[in-house]
Amino acid sequence: MTRLEHARDKVLSRVDARAAVRAAQRRGQRVVFTNGCFDLLHVGHVRSLEQARSLGDRLLVAVNRDASVRRLKGSGRPIVSERQRAEVLAALACVDWVVLFGQATPLALIRALRPDVLAKGGDWRMEEIVGREEVESWGGRVERLRVIPGIRSTSLIERAGR
Repeated sequence: MTRLEHARDKVLSRVDARAAVRAAQRRGQRVVFTNGCFDLLHVGHVRSLEQARSLGDRLLVAVNRDASVRRLKGSGRPIVSERQRAEVLAALACVDWVVLFGQATPLALIRALRPDVLAKGGDWRMEEIVGREEVESWGGRVERLRVIPGIRSTSLIERAGR
């Protein structure tokens, strides 16, 4: 990140994310895609994102919009708003771009972006990973990331509520 660049500049629209991915691929760079809610960013997230980045040359992180998080996690979530979650992720050195999505799954986004690598947490079985068949169909690969035991946003929120 250059001195003039800000984390929020790495939060892209779907159209800009597609252009960034295509440009990187034209330069011969391998683009890695991962996604999640990332509500209350913790060391498990950071380690997973660093591992995902090591699988290619660029890392794009898709983040669930607030309404999507509420549908998945319940009415009290997210704790942190979508714009703030996106900007905090974008500030990480291992993250090149962040894009928000509001659908139940990132499948439409994966199809639009056509990443070279799809990375998902090791707590997901390979056959459960959304977009796996699509990525493999265009010659990409799917990787399960290491599980960081005992570190989950939901657990942190429950502990904080004591």
